[in-house]
Amino acid sequence: MKKNFFAGLLTGLCGALLLIAILGTVLVLTDRNVEKKIDNSSEKVEDAQVAEEIPYGDIVDKLTFLQMLVDNYYLEDVDQVSFADGIYKGFISSLKDPYSTYFTKEEYSALMESSSGVYCGIGATVSQDAKTGIITIVKPFASGPAYKAGILPGDILYKVEEEAVTGEDLSEVVSKMKGVEGTKVKISIMREGETDPKVFTITRKEIEVPTIEYQMLKGNIGYITIAEFDEITVAQFKAAVDKLEKDGMKGLIVDVRNNPGGLLDSVVKILDRLLPPELIVYTEDKYDNRTEEKAVDAAKIKVPMAVLINGQSASASEIFAGTIQDYKTGTIVGTTSFGKGIVQKVIPLSDGTAVKLTISKYFTPKGRNIHGTGIKPDVEVELNDEMKKEIIIPIEKDNQLQEAIKIVKEKMKQVKK
Repeated sequence: MKKNFFAGLLTGLCGALLLIAILGTVLVLTDRNVEKKIDNSSEKVEDAQVAEEIPYGDIVDKLTFLQMLVDNYYLEDVDQVSFADGIYKGFISSLKDPYSTYFTKEEYSALMESSSGVYCGIGATVSQDAKTGIITIVKPFASGPAYKAGILPGDILYKVEEEAVTGEDLSEVVSKMKGVEGTKVKISIMREGETDPKVFTITRKEIEVPTIEYQMLKGNIGYITIAEFDEITVAQFKAAVDKLEKDGMKGLIVDVRNNPGGLLDSVVKILDRLLPPELIVYTEDKYDNRTEEKAVDAAKIKVPMAVLINGQSASASEIFAGTIQDYKTGTIVGTTSFGKGIVQKVIPLSDGTAVKLTISKYFTPKGRNIHGTGIKPDVEVELNDEMKKEIIIPIEKDNQLQEAIKIVKEKMKQVKK
């Protein structure tokens, strides 16, 4: 039975991949990893397919031979489930696109849990550098265990459970930090100005991601912060807007700084609340097939608006800012965004695992694909250096927010005239 393991495994792999066309899918825009341009030319795709073909039988034969070598010479026992997962992961990683990955059952379950807005973990958002693979803590949640342990924005995630994580798939690293409530996870970080790693043992707890926070600022200016675009974000955003309007909102500032993105469906529904029935975003796959997402609700917010972005605003956040900018619905304030203009599809497989593949580029209503370049703000303002390490920045010390307030106030004066 053992000698047929790899042959059966490869057959199963191909069968699993063929299920992609018929299985239900979850469309997501995920966090922010390596810049990878996608050629949507059908001719080039065809050329690549005929450039070099390795017979499937040769692949099975080689894997069977490798299995024989492992069986006869490898010192330790082999977990065949882990072996299989390694082959599946290697198959997808051979695409050399860090946005594309294979999820085990446990990893896929953790991914779905995270996108719902509730999970058990350390309570922090992270990002991964496009070129170096370095993973950085963007923001520990003020109510989460990472914040209480002393983790700071800008800390570099060095190890999780004694394993180095630089260059590893971000989703897998995040899943390692999640787990059963009450269990502990050991993480090591590198902090600017310190030569040795700092080690923290953090007790996991249930985290309800605070995707929306809001308040009314002086002058009846509503201020909404969107941390991520998750399933729960749409209802939370609607509740925030409804309350601010009821309280007499005359202007609005939406803050998507440090927002890594999230679900395409969520950002589309939120923009629908802000815009008239117009094109919000469209995607194009490698065959130039175009899919459009439009606002359908005739109601829209009719107050002066500004949107705050920075270099950690990615993916769905950039759709949000780019659409507002294209329609001149609001003024974009801050620094140039991350620049992730490609879309991933998470494809669940019949055995409880899943594959995430980059399947298209997205474009703003005016046809801009900002992959690798980002959204350039209408008014560029760099956050003061002394505030960059702060988890909670006082409103009066947030110079980017203060600039947005100034702009909205000026627009409110013009409306009165």
